[in-house]
Amino acid sequence: MKKSLPACLVLLTLATASYAQLSSLRVNQQRISQRLQELAAIGAQPGGAGRVGYSKADREGRAYFMGLMKNAGLAVTIDYAGNIIGRRAGKNSALKPIGFGSHIDTVPNGGNYDGTVGSISGLEVIEMLNENKIVTEHPLELIIFANEEGGTVGSGAMIGKVKPAVLASVTQSGLTTADGIRAIGGNPDSLQRMVREKGDLAAFVELHIEQGGILEAENRQIGVVEGIVGIEDWEVTIEGMPNHAGTTPMNRRRDAMLAAARLTVALNDVITSREGRQVGTVGKIAVEPGAYNVIPGKVVLGMEIRDLNYDKIWTLFREVEARAAAIAKASGTTITFRQPFAPVTPALTAKPIQDLIIRAASGLGLSYRMMQSGAGHDSQEISHIAPVGMIFIPSVGGISHSPNEFSKPVDIANGANVLLHTVLALDSRK
Repeated sequence: MKKSLPACLVLLTLATASYAQLSSLRVNQQRISQRLQELAAIGAQPGGAGRVGYSKADREGRAYFMGLMKNAGLAVTIDYAGNIIGRRAGKNSALKPIGFGSHIDTVPNGGNYDGTVGSISGLEVIEMLNENKIVTEHPLELIIFANEEGGTVGSGAMIGKVKPAVLASVTQSGLTTADGIRAIGGNPDSLQRMVREKGDLAAFVELHIEQGGILEAENRQIGVVEGIVGIEDWEVTIEGMPNHAGTTPMNRRRDAMLAAARLTVALNDVITSREGRQVGTVGKIAVEPGAYNVIPGKVVLGMEIRDLNYDKIWTLFREVEARAAAIAKASGTTITFRQPFAPVTPALTAKPIQDLIIRAASGLGLSYRMMQSGAGHDSQEISHIAPVGMIFIPSVGGISHSPNEFSKPVDIANGANVLLHTVLALDSRK
């Protein structure tokens, strides 16, 4: 009678056989779509998704997701920042883990794809490995970051970036960040104990919706992200002279609002005068005294510039600053700039991971393009401690942070397949 192989050897044999057939592996599109719908139902509101970080709905969504992770055989823990980490053992415990995932919290009245596509697709990678009895060499970590929409808090804490001022700030949930972290099972007093060092992860890959319209407009299926842009913000104060709107001649006015309008146009002119993908925006305005019959004496603008090249951001700002000085002189106003927030520096993705994503997309017969991310992501923080890669899929209409946010199931499955094959390629690298 033929002796049976030990269970561990059977698993290894099956794993080896599966690796020979890797090119045929495809994710379960229906399962991904069903889970997206189930998660969308948690915290759903008439105006859109409502799982803002640390809220009751966010906690319910996290409980649902942790249940799925445990059912998939992952060892699930919550770190001190509230990040959910599901670990799958590899053959070689001495190797550093390969991480992937995203977030499941939303902006107020947001959509059901931002973050959740990468999170649920990351879980699908685990499901596919389980179903095909594939054991990777590296351990794997599916990471669901806490409160990404509130300022990449979970991923920022993982690299030691979260400071006391952030912990004291009040979030969209009504809780301070510190109390929010406690509400989801973390411990804000111990954040320094969870900081990961450079090299603690072998790599990190994030699948995400594009949140723009480039892929759809160009009919491309996959975006290979070259980097995540840096962001600099300025609070711009324009001070003139409030005066009677009916009795002050036009040529004797020191109209702060008019100067602010000219500066807004000047920003647009500076940004569009150069080749490249830089963007500049005035997205906030406050006018004083704010009456129909009073010439505005003070205007405060919120201005930002984004680009993948940090030096370029500052070159553009210096041009805007020079234009502002000319506008101030001509209008009899003063214009000052203050930076209210810490800068967000650009984060380049790792070229070797870009190449693996391209290889995975090509092997799957998917069209792709290189592109930058104009929005911030958890990968931007993790890039400080590990090589990162990002995969984009099309957003219908380029709409995001809106109830109308949507990505087609087939596009999501395409992205999940690229993620799966990228992770496997990372694992097989020598």
